[in-house]
Amino acid sequence: MTIGIDAMAFDVAKIHLPIKTLADVRGIEAGKLEKGLGLLKMTLPDAHQDTVVFGANALTKLFSQNHIEPKNIARIYVGTESSIDSSKPIASFLISLMEQQFGDNSFGHCDAVDFTFACIGGVDALQNCLDFIRLNPDKTAIVVCSDIAKYDLNSTGEYTQGAGAVAMLVSANPKIIAFTNETGIDIKGVFDFFKPYRTIPKSEITDNDSWFGNLEAEIEIHKDQPVFDGQYSNQCYTDRTRSAYGRFKDLKGTTENLLNSWHSIIMHLPYAFQGRRMLPEIYALETGQTDIPDLKAIAKSAEYVDFVTQKLQPAEKASSLIGNLYTGSIFMGLLSTLCHFYETDGKISGTTFGFMAYGSGSKAKVFEGTIQPEWKTSISKVRLFETFGQSHEIDFKTYEKLHKKAQKQSILSPKSEWVLDHIEKENPNLLGARYYKWIP
Repeated sequence: MTIGIDAMAFDVAKIHLPIKTLADVRGIEAGKLEKGLGLLKMTLPDAHQDTVVFGANALTKLFSQNHIEPKNIARIYVGTESSIDSSKPIASFLISLMEQQFGDNSFGHCDAVDFTFACIGGVDALQNCLDFIRLNPDKTAIVVCSDIAKYDLNSTGEYTQGAGAVAMLVSANPKIIAFTNETGIDIKGVFDFFKPYRTIPKSEITDNDSWFGNLEAEIEIHKDQPVFDGQYSNQCYTDRTRSAYGRFKDLKGTTENLLNSWHSIIMHLPYAFQGRRMLPEIYALETGQTDIPDLKAIAKSAEYVDFVTQKLQPAEKASSLIGNLYTGSIFMGLLSTLCHFYETDGKISGTTFGFMAYGSGSKAKVFEGTIQPEWKTSISKVRLFETFGQSHEIDFKTYEKLHKKAQKQSILSPKSEWVLDHIEKENPNLLGARYYKWIP
């Protein structure tokens, strides 16, 4: 019996800002972002979209494209670091929206929860569901990764923004990919990237002791934008991944170069070329360069460039056109790779894909899976790159208004999708409750 991903669907923001437009305004050489980091576009949520909307749209597509019955789903687990509530999980919102379509209590039997560990939370959710299916092979589960990657204006992370979701059906005898049981893990508690609760003395804002119902002396501020150290985070990414890779080899009881044995390598991509920039150290170790290597020279070598073209580049294609999806980025890389080989008639059935996941804070997981004979049947419904070609370009002024949440009207009129309808502002027992509806 094999366990893995049986079907996939996605939803990404339908509007984008060209990276060249951002570079020109910020005084950055566009080539450094386009050719150096692999960035072409960054997608942005419209006024009616949030992480629930993206997750619900991806989930709806997964159900409709694969004719899934609610009674067959035992759990819907969500990976996210863009939660909209400190208590109520996105998974519970998704359950309620699916019941709008399938009927009241149609998912009442279904378990639901969110997993949060920066960008690796989706992998954590997947592996939890894989373990569940191994114990209950007659059941199926769904993993949804939904995030909005937002950074401060004029920050060094601004050009890596993105928004969207990936949904995956997990089952026994899957059509797309079957995973082995081994996972190499490395974890260390660090502050390379995080989203802290920020506070400001209330006296700096108002003299009203009960200002908007806040009786505390401090006002708590939530920001979607993280505190981060880019260079330190890159080093953490490399260190955790190197150690997790070594532990994965130990679990497999092998000393062979797994990079060579993997047909494709799927990595967490906060920007398209992150994987190729982080991998030279592991590549050097696996190619026998035991002395302290010149990693820049290795990265520019013809052998490494060929390695990247063959094993990493297919996963980068989608990232270049979307931006960072946080928890969904590694699975969008998988989807990008599969769709690339589908469109080029690649013969990948029976090949092994290696996965290198990373989440700041920080944790890495390395694992592998085998592409199944029916992968094309399942992927034929996705139409990934066709969808990207329909994205709507916006100008910089519109981008700034969206970023500052000053744009109240949708840029594009929603059609055949979920939208954020309204947020309760009057009923004292429901203040802040978010309500969604389906737009035909």
